Amino acid sequence: MTESDFEIAERLSRRRARLMPVLAILFLSGQAIYAVGPDDPSRAVDQLKVAAWLLWASALLFLLAAGGGAFRGKRVRALMDDEATRAHRGRAYAVGFWLAVGSAVCIYALTAFDRVMPREAIHIIVTAAIAGALLTFGFLERRAQRDG
Repeated sequence: MTESDFEIAERLSRRRARLMPVLAILFLSGQAIYAVGPDDPSRAVDQLKVAAWLLWASALLFLLAAGGGAFRGKRVRALMDDEATRAHRGRAYAVGFWLAVGSAVCIYALTAFDRVMPREAIHIIVTAAIAGALLTFGFLERRAQRDG
C-alpha cells in the first residue's frame, strides 16, 4: 500500500465523520414537509414525496453500510473500514434498532388515543432509526479521530 492510499483513506474518513451527523440533521429537518397538509396517495405530488423519501432513506442506508468508500479502490476501502470503524458501525446499527423499537412502542401507545396510518408509522420508525444510526456513527468516528 502506498502512502497516498493512507492519506486518501484518512481524508475520506475525516470527511465521513463530519458528514454523517450533518446528513442525519438534514434528513430529520426534511421530514417537516411530510407533516404538513393532507396526504392523498392518488396525487402525483404526494407520490413524488414518498418516492423521494424512499430514495433518500435508501441512499443514507447505503452510505452507512458502505462506510462512504464504496466508489474507491479496494485498498482505500480496506483502510477506511478498520476494526474501530466496524465497531462504530455495529454500535450505530444497535442504536438504530433500539430507536426503531422505541418508536414502534410509542406509536403503538399513541394508537390508544388517535388513529395512526401505517405509512405514517413506517415513516416515523424508519426515519428515527436511520437518523439515530447516522448520528451515532458520525459522533463515534469524530470522537475516535479526536482522541487519536
